[in-house]
Amino acid sequence: MGSIVAILLFSLSLIFCLLLKYSVIYALIVGYIIFVTYGLIKGHDLKVLMKKSFEGVLTVKNILLVFILIGMITALWRASGTIAYIVYMGSKLISPSILILLTFLLCSILSFLIGTSLGTAATMGVICVSIGKAMGINPYYLGGAVLSGIYFGDRCSPMSTSALLITELTKTNLYKNIKLMLKISIIPFVTTCLFYLFLGLKSSTSPVSIDATNIFKENYNLNIVVIVPAILIIILSLLKVNVKKTMLVSIVISFIIAIFFQKESVTSLINYCVYGFHHSNEKLNLMMKGGGILSMLNVGLIVAISSSYSGIFKETKMLVLIKKYLKEFSEKTSNYFVIFLSSIISGAIACNQSLGTILTYELCEELEDKQNMAIILENTIVLLAGLIPWNIAMAVPLKTIDIGLMSGLFAFYLYFLPLWNLLLGIIKEKRKIIR
Repeated sequence: MGSIVAILLFSLSLIFCLLLKYSVIYALIVGYIIFVTYGLIKGHDLKVLMKKSFEGVLTVKNILLVFILIGMITALWRASGTIAYIVYMGSKLISPSILILLTFLLCSILSFLIGTSLGTAATMGVICVSIGKAMGINPYYLGGAVLSGIYFGDRCSPMSTSALLITELTKTNLYKNIKLMLKISIIPFVTTCLFYLFLGLKSSTSPVSIDATNIFKENYNLNIVVIVPAILIIILSLLKVNVKKTMLVSIVISFIIAIFFQKESVTSLINYCVYGFHHSNEKLNLMMKGGGILSMLNVGLIVAISSSYSGIFKETKMLVLIKKYLKEFSEKTSNYFVIFLSSIISGAIACNQSLGTILTYELCEELEDKQNMAIILENTIVLLAGLIPWNIAMAVPLKTIDIGLMSGLFAFYLYFLPLWNLLLGIIKEKRKIIR
């Protein structure tokens, strides 16, 4: 019972922080203290618990590095004129009525190519949102389309870390998993497209004002060369270059372009990389200010602290009793429903997609065979984590594109697909009972 009490106390601290609008980091620190205290009560050595928690942090070092690159690339694309050029040209060429649908499709394509939701949000997501805001489109519609698109590829790309993690956990074949995932996502994908088309056609938009476009012309050298950093992302992704290397190349090229075409100083650019891009023209700042490594600090802390939990959980075996209860509950309901519910709880407790996936698997691995479990995990925790406000799967992309949490209401793909497959799973299990 002690493990359940510990998790309940942590859940209460999360709810408390959310209700009082405190940073979720405070709840995570409280959670760390609770779980370490639980380990001490159970007779575990403090040094061992600290070592295990540190090992948990090391498992997400690559994610933390990606955060740094995201902060830099979003600042330098602003400084180099990359975003300004694409917004300037895009607002002239793209019809506002199809932009929400186009945002979903473009983010889906790029996320499938590069296999990362965060990298897609920092590049294609920022571009589409910038164009949409200039057109007066509801930012929450755009945010929802970005969330839906970036997790399309994050779920089923051969380059996706989440797909690779699940393949490793379940010992299944990656490409067989991808084939099955694509097959069962057709109906939710088409439905999502129809919803975004409907939103676009019914949205009240306005043409980009001459003043807005003149701000870009007056403050940037809009030479076609400035879009090279964005084109490089696409080309290197098609060539299957590692996403971190791809982003680093784009950062370097953006830095050089900003110096020679926008006449920025090296000192200013370094400052932008750390603190985010800002301009002396306040009207331009309203559209372009943002990015920088420090903008990723909060979510970086969320990942680091929450990832430390995994080592403590393994050392203390505090999930054993919960697994027993879930097994009994599945016999009264269905395996699919229990895994679906567990993925929501794991995503809420873990605060990041990777640890949420591991926790869900550890809690439910006995409920399904390896192949089914792999697909169910891809259809639940990988997507549902993107709907939990304090989970970095939702917090980081929305922070990157600078849109609020209400976007989750319009991230149709993230709940259409899990609910569709939940329905299919329940029907499948009922047929087994009838037979």
